[in-house]
Amino acid sequence: QVQLVESGGGVVQAGGSLRLSCAASGRTISSLAMAWFRQPPGKEREFVATINRGGGATYYSESVKGRMTISRDIAKNTLFLQMNSLKPEDTAMYYCAIRVSSGDGIYTTVSSYDYWGRGTQVTVSS
Repeated sequence: QVQLVESGGGVVQAGGSLRLSCAASGRTISSLAMAWFRQPPGKEREFVATINRGGGATYYSESVKGRMTISRDIAKNTLFLQMNSLKPEDTAMYYCAIRVSSGDGIYTTVSSYDYWGRGTQVTVSS
């Protein structure tokens, strides 16, 4: 069993920055693919960014590319999402997810991930 706990959300003005954290327990993240998703109010959960199991490859949605950076700290067993130049349309509940199933690819769908955190709210005011 894997537990994921997100933190770092809050209210920020457009153009500002936030850094989200996702602390994992129950498994080491060093050999597992992880990702960030978000769910805007009234909409479906959508992919934001992922890092592959080896940590050598990342992939971003077009809407956040160049503004957000996914990274991980193996020693802390924690995933991060650095968010810069935030826009009102970035307002959403942000979730981290981890894939324990086999595979070395880049995964961008909700169904590809096995465990989820409860989320952290990000609100960007205009």
